[in-house]
Amino acid sequence: MDTRGPARYLWWLARQLKGRVALGAMFGSLWFASLALTPYLLSQAIDRGLGPRRPAVLLAWTGAVLVTGAASAGLGIMRHRSMTKLRLAAALRTADAVMTHATRLGAALPRRVTSGEVVTIGISDVWTIGRAMNVGGVGVASALAYTVVSVLLFRTSPMLAFVALGGVPVLGLAVGPLLLRVQAAATTYRKRQGGLAAQLVDVIEGLRILNGLGGKQGHLARFRNGSAELRDLGYRVGRMSSWVGALGEGLPGIFLAVVIWLAAREAAAGRLTVGELVAVYGYTAMLVVPVSVFIFCGFDVTRGLVSARHVVTFLRLPPEDTAGMPAPDGPAGLHDPDSGVRVEPGRLTVLASARPADTAAVLERLGRYGPTDATWGGLRLDEVALDEVRARILVAEHSADLFPGTLGEVIAGPDTPRDERIETVIGAAAARDVGAPDHLVEWGGRNLSGGQRQRVRLARALYRDAEVLLAAEPTSAVDAHTEAAIASRLRTARAGRTTVLATTSPVVLDQADVVHYLVDGRVAASGTHRHLLTAQPGYHRLVARVFGEDE
Repeated sequence: MDTRGPARYLWWLARQLKGRVALGAMFGSLWFASLALTPYLLSQAIDRGLGPRRPAVLLAWTGAVLVTGAASAGLGIMRHRSMTKLRLAAALRTADAVMTHATRLGAALPRRVTSGEVVTIGISDVWTIGRAMNVGGVGVASALAYTVVSVLLFRTSPMLAFVALGGVPVLGLAVGPLLLRVQAAATTYRKRQGGLAAQLVDVIEGLRILNGLGGKQGHLARFRNGSAELRDLGYRVGRMSSWVGALGEGLPGIFLAVVIWLAAREAAAGRLTVGELVAVYGYTAMLVVPVSVFIFCGFDVTRGLVSARHVVTFLRLPPEDTAGMPAPDGPAGLHDPDSGVRVEPGRLTVLASARPADTAAVLERLGRYGPTDATWGGLRLDEVALDEVRARILVAEHSADLFPGTLGEVIAGPDTPRDERIETVIGAAAARDVGAPDHLVEWGGRNLSGGQRQRVRLARALYRDAEVLLAAEPTSAVDAHTEAAIASRLRTARAGRTTVLATTSPVVLDQADVVHYLVDGRVAASGTHRHLLTAQPGYHRLVARVFGEDE
């Protein structure tokens, strides 16, 4: 795959689909040839049959026109079918490349590109790139047709052929600058479109939270303003595109009028027969089609380059390096030098901070999501083979997706559900109210409450039984009674395993073997929950704030 630039990517895509491109060019050329043949047959019917009043000859040439018309209809159908398949194949090949690379990026994807950009690539760019393949099919056929008709015109009248051929540079001078302006405007439009799609996705994902905080109307107003700006920019692109379309339809008509006027003068002077005049009219009228195709192919390629630039940018995002040294032989400690956090194997460690983003960043570094200087058993975590890191260190994200299926299937994930194990982790996560293991869970857990979704995610993490479990705010969406039950059961479920939680919940903190109190992203103090309550006033205020107490 050539991702060195948008033009190179389109060329690579055309080479990958060279069979379909050739088929589209073949049917397009044959269709144009049938159109070009019709004026010649008409001229022969007039000059050899109608003029000399020879009915048999006229009937023969008329029959040839009929056969050619039927062939033209069939070839037109095949041309349209082959070009549709080419566009679809190009779009789906691009979509497959994007999906494959997104899978390769894995959990790093949300940290590299916005969800709105991925959505826009999938629903817009891939189809625009597909349309750019028109130039390889009907574009090539149009070039061949233009050449053939020009030769036929030259045989009839060199002057008329010169005028017809001279029309292409004029069209290029008229349409070229417009296409460049369309490309510039479309680039800006596409960038704004991706940003607005990202905003929409973020609002939809956080709609319940926005409702609770009363921020729905504010986000709605911002989205409306962004939509209005995008609409106005779309009108600008549309105005330029309409000029391209007008020139594509109008300029060929002007050349048709000029050529016909010159041909009529030639016929009046006796230098062209009536049949040749009809043929010239037919050739010139037929030239309107390939000339219009040239213009619209240029328009499609212009927009295709804009979309291909975004696709190439996405495909060039480097995946995480999976190669590396072997992981530690057995359970080993983790150390994050940026924060000073140390995690001893087999213990329950909790990170507490007034800024949740600080503790989340520590978990990301310890889980090797993004750049990290963390070590694992003395080895740099980013130098250990990624497959081994993912197999033994699990980061349970607060907003991890829930896929549709039975509750048992959702919890087991890629593994085969084991009923006894499913029941155990459901109990540990206090999730029995969600339903039995055969209870159906909709996409994203839409038929579950926020607290139920959180407990299902926790049960899924416990089912994996990873050597190291890193989780942020695993009980933030449950009531105090349920939180206390989860805290005590979690310690039992993870006995002998390394567990790191980020939370300020007192009931969870009280279960910890060690608590790291972070201030400005660095460890300010470490110890048990009860020790820190008496020794660290800032920690005491942080925990008291959870209960809504005054200092």
